[in-house]
Amino acid sequence: MAGPRKPAGIFDRDAEWADLARFAADDRPGATLGVVTGRRRQGKTLLLYELARATGGFYFGATEATPTDSLRRLGAALGQHTGAPGPVDLPDWEHTVDALLAVGRAGPTTVVLDEFPYLARASRDLPSVIQHALTPGRVERTESRTRILLCGSALSFMGGLLAGSAPLRGRAGLELPVQPLNFRSAARFWGITDPALAARVFAIVGGTPAYRREYVSDDAPADLADFDDWVVRAVLNPARPLFREARYLLAEDPDLRETALYHSVLAAVAEGNATRGGIAGYIGRKATDLQHPLTVLEDVGLLVRAPDPFRTGRSSFRITEPLVTFYQAVMRPAWTALEQRRGADVWRRSQRRYASAVLGPRFEELVREWALRFAAPETFGGPVAEANSGVLTDPVSRTRHELDLVALGEPPIGDGPRPLLAIGEVKWGRRLGEPDLDRLHRIREVLQGRTGFDTGDVRLLLASAEGFTERLTAIVTERADVVLVDLARLYTGE
Repeated sequence: MAGPRKPAGIFDRDAEWADLARFAADDRPGATLGVVTGRRRQGKTLLLYELARATGGFYFGATEATPTDSLRRLGAALGQHTGAPGPVDLPDWEHTVDALLAVGRAGPTTVVLDEFPYLARASRDLPSVIQHALTPGRVERTESRTRILLCGSALSFMGGLLAGSAPLRGRAGLELPVQPLNFRSAARFWGITDPALAARVFAIVGGTPAYRREYVSDDAPADLADFDDWVVRAVLNPARPLFREARYLLAEDPDLRETALYHSVLAAVAEGNATRGGIAGYIGRKATDLQHPLTVLEDVGLLVRAPDPFRTGRSSFRITEPLVTFYQAVMRPAWTALEQRRGADVWRRSQRRYASAVLGPRFEELVREWALRFAAPETFGGPVAEANSGVLTDPVSRTRHELDLVALGEPPIGDGPRPLLAIGEVKWGRRLGEPDLDRLHRIREVLQGRTGFDTGDVRLLLASAEGFTERLTAIVTERADVVLVDLARLYTGE
């Protein structure tokens, strides 16, 4: 039931492989359906191809084609897989799906239809055909152990397959998202052991595996001294595929039709305009006009909406893909100069912009992810369930306090306030000291009067890439309620 072992050529992805292997090895009677999603370049195809190979299954990668051409290609591939004397005749999708079910009559058999949106967009009834084929009690299903896996990178389309009243709603036994590598895994993948260098590289390329291999030809910065040269030769170089990748991320998704508007929205967020009103003001639109583009950018996985824990109904937007932030903040304003191969000049002029619009905000994201994923429960007095930024207003002085980290525990069972585990200040380019701790003390005092949160044991977190003053470090040795996070702890500690 555990399924085949993960091939040595697949980095990380232990949890994803385990889920896929269990699904493929399920020996229960009856065909089953799984859906695998994730943005492009995350390694979905490699996972599924290796799964099919390890299980003796069938893999088919769809292309943009007419239904007739797709059926012809699929029939040829299926004939080769089954050892038939020639291509299998597949006159329509009803016969095709039944033919795929038939390959699993002898036992569990993996069938992968990769880039499924290409097939479904050309044949709109295909999801309904699959729904009918998997009808409970239908002989073709009950006598089959085919494990069908539909895979696609068009997130909004793939999400719609199983949503609401969609034909395949309730049919899938596996819904597996393949996310980018987290920042610690990305550092290992790039072979970087220096946390200061790892954070800088992650702020540009994030955790997308393909950017390490194909897109920069395995060119990684040798050390921190090589970082600036690496940015110029690998990222700002028109001859490298990574140079235009951020543009292609928008252009290749069929749901992003108004690319100029979407680029402007992303540029607004990259400039620090995280609220709907701030984005609207930046691009010269009414806030009410942004509902559709913001929803689309969320659906395709380029934006995430983060609720403000202290202000009901208020939220901020963050760009999920670091390369998009880097493009909007550094590359897009100087695109002509970059195309003229003046990358070194552009990078020299962009240092302050890179630090403030790219590196600083991404460092805040890393600290929040650390609190969620890597921090030990005792660090915050309990497991962190949510970590966001927040804005708190002092009702007495009417002062606004911006917090880079607001860590919440699990909601209580029944009525009662939710545990507020920690509040924090995060800075990339500045050493933090006693005044920063004093500020958090004052904010914690304001929080004591807030309803809706259990503030009895709020920790104070200070995170800095530049470290901390000796005075602050001395204070913390005597305080259990203060958490200091430097780059070393971020990448290796709890």
